[in-house]
Amino acid sequence: MNRSLIALCVVSLSGAATANAQLSLGDAIRQADRTAFGNRVATGATSAGAAQALLPLKGILPSVHFEAGYVRTSDPIGAFGTTLRQRAITQSNFDPQRLNYPGAVANYQGGIVVEQPIFNGDAWTGRRAALRAADAGRASEEWARLSTRVEVVRAYFGVVLAAERVNTLRAATRAANAHVAQTEAMVRQGLVTRSDALLATVRAGQLEADLAEADGNAEISRRHLATLLGDDGAELPLPRTTLLPSGDRIREVVAGDTAAVPAQPRADVRAASLGLDAARTDMQRARSAYLPRVNSFARYDWNSAERPYAGDKNWTVGVMTSWTPFAGGSEATELQIAAGHSASARAQADAAAANARLDIARTRTELAVALARLTIAERGVAASAEAHRIVARKYQGGLATVVELLDAHAQDTRSALLLSDARYATIIAAAERRRALGGDPATLELLDESQPVALSAPAAPSTHLNRDP
Repeated sequence: MNRSLIALCVVSLSGAATANAQLSLGDAIRQADRTAFGNRVATGATSAGAAQALLPLKGILPSVHFEAGYVRTSDPIGAFGTTLRQRAITQSNFDPQRLNYPGAVANYQGGIVVEQPIFNGDAWTGRRAALRAADAGRASEEWARLSTRVEVVRAYFGVVLAAERVNTLRAATRAANAHVAQTEAMVRQGLVTRSDALLATVRAGQLEADLAEADGNAEISRRHLATLLGDDGAELPLPRTTLLPSGDRIREVVAGDTAAVPAQPRADVRAASLGLDAARTDMQRARSAYLPRVNSFARYDWNSAERPYAGDKNWTVGVMTSWTPFAGGSEATELQIAAGHSASARAQADAAAANARLDIARTRTELAVALARLTIAERGVAASAEAHRIVARKYQGGLATVVELLDAHAQDTRSALLLSDARYATIIAAAERRRALGGDPATLELLDESQPVALSAPAAPSTHLNRDP
């Protein structure tokens, strides 16, 4: 009985562990690659573009089709021709009366037709244009995937940031409530005024309100991440840490991004360039519509009064040349449309290249600023913690008021929150920088490989705050 109970407990705990499995950044990125809504849309568009490239093959590759039909006619020419096709003509068929007034003749017709295009200029150039457009679609899908990875980094560490803010505010709220309790005790002892206790209560209430807001933001952040990963939000993702990486760890991972490293070819620029090539080739296709077309065909036919594909067969082969120098102006219209698309694609390619240069410069500056803010925020945390400690000692010695103590405590909390924001901003700046350089933001999962350094909570008030009157 005991063994069964133990086994049941083990299974239950295993199931709970599975249900609450924690998500790493790498896991989140891989899941987004598979199921993110934007990625799925881009994949579908790429598949459609690849299929579109097959359409011009109709004017290049051979086609085979089968024909079958039934006809019954008393038309003099139709009746005589049908009888002749059936190889059933006799001397009596030439009787003038019968020729003029034939009886109804039935015919089952069957045929196999093979058509082989020889030269269709618009099909060949259209095929090249469609292939380039399909390549542009694949490059666009790659850029969409990289952009989604940046958003996953933003949302994943946004959840971690929200959890860290909750932890910081929860510790600050506990400390503030302890201040309130001690201040009220000191009011009863006549050491401080009632206004000091009321002020401490107000400050604690503000922190509790901030904590409630942080709790709400934490849930919204998790729902945002779930939506980004393509989930329905029924089970919210849970990152495996509630603390952002330390500043030293962030610097170690993103150190190379601050140097003047050469940018790699970007997928969005490549997509725009391929789109321009496709538009130019499509102009050639429009011009090719003025060229003659040459196509060949071969066919077998059967005609029988009994059933399809019966009787003697006939064969026919031939080559057809057609030329349409003017078709109501449709060719000129199509050429103008293709020219407009080419001009638009030229502008898009130029814009993509210019935006890439701007993106590289912007992200380099933003990452440098983020790193500087991170250093300043770290100094601010150290300074505010020391200031809080000094004010607390002065308060114990009667040299500082409770208002000064509460202000020091509030500044300590603000500094901790600012440091969290600075670390988060640096991570996001690094993700955008890597995408701007043509790299993969997924490499930032290295930030997940080490245990983050815990942020020191704001100092709780001393248990010996009572001072001599």
